[in-house]
Amino acid sequence: MMKKTCSFAVVHMAVAFTVGFVMTGDILVGSALALVEPACNSVAYYFHEKWWNRGAVQRTGSTADDSTLYAA
Repeated sequence: MMKKTCSFAVVHMAVAFTVGFVMTGDILVGSALALVEPACNSVAYYFHEKWWNRGAVQRTGSTADDSTLYAA
């Protein structure tokens, strides 16, 4: 699973760089976005998961994550 996570991180940074570079034509802006945007998204994801899991507890009364709540 770690390979997939690392692969996604590389793709995410490449997309952030490409968008920043294409929009500004500046390699430094693209590079900064490639580092800053994924870091900000990681923090946002952490808080989103906390918020989401709190809602799951309110909906089901369980502390289980979605993978077990909705398993077929």
